[in-house]
Amino acid sequence: MAKTKKERVLAAIQGDIPLVKRPFRKIAETVGLEEEEVLDLIAGLIEKGLIRKFSGILRHQRAGFKKNAMILWTAPAGGVTGAGEALSAFKEVTHCYERTPPFEGRYNLFTMVHFPPGDTAEFVRGLSQAAGVTDYRILVSLEEFKKSSMEYF
Repeated sequence: MAKTKKERVLAAIQGDIPLVKRPFRKIAETVGLEEEEVLDLIAGLIEKGLIRKFSGILRHQRAGFKKNAMILWTAPAGGVTGAGEALSAFKEVTHCYERTPPFEGRYNLFTMVHFPPGDTAEFVRGLSQAAGVTDYRILVSLEEFKKSSMEYF
């Protein structure tokens, strides 16, 4: 039985997205559709809640980042957005999100930071100063775990 357009697109996006300038155009070519059709189909599935999340996975070791950590911040009430914007302005910060409810009742902002060579503590103090948040906890990554996409087909 032939797959529907939706099934062909879902099958194509469940694994790694092509590392090219126009990945959705490449996917469209693979499944026999136009790029705009693929984008519209994905947007429709997200809108309907059939796809909850569509994101890329950074395999930091392969990308050359050897030192990284998750930093948990206690941003003041009403200051999470400003602190998040300040932190996410750093190129070393690849993930920045509000945590609700706060972890351990206090850490309400999380960042993943891929550090440049040098003093980690000094770099984090710079982040802290830029965000105006002095209460934080550093969780250093000791190893990279397997990351995989959802598989539907």
